[in-house]
Amino acid sequence: MTIEQVIVDLTAHINNIPFRFGEIPVEDQLARPAPGKWSKKEILGHLIDSAINNLKRFVDVQSQPQPYTILRYMQDDLVAINRYQELPLDHMLLLWKSLNQQIVYVISNIPAEKLPYKVTTPAGEHKTLEWLVLDYLDHMDHHWRKVFGEVTSI
Repeated sequence: MTIEQVIVDLTAHINNIPFRFGEIPVEDQLARPAPGKWSKKEILGHLIDSAINNLKRFVDVQSQPQPYTILRYMQDDLVAINRYQELPLDHMLLLWKSLNQQIVYVISNIPAEKLPYKVTTPAGEHKTLEWLVLDYLDHMDHHWRKVFGEVTSI
């Protein structure tokens, strides 16, 4: 996958996901598959948190000393504190869409010479800014498959 393909796929998600998510019956959005597991609505909330954190990372990697160290964020705590299960869906979808529109803008304007900038993951792995961008979409698609099921096109 390339940065250009991430931009194409992410743009398609921005255009399609709000409609598809809105078609899910409310009881299915709120149902937790097991104790301690997120509902579909909480997965959307987690993807909002992911967008917030990764937007900052995509900017910071370009402007901070290398290697940039990616800080882990407490995913379960953020989902609980933000109370995504209780937020209006239209608010969440607008926030998710807006954050990802900004991400598309930022990654569309990363100079080629910055794509190999070094990052260190929370696990101590050494990666690049390009990898971080590609991983963002992979992570998102992983969660959308949980929401919509195994599909060939989200």
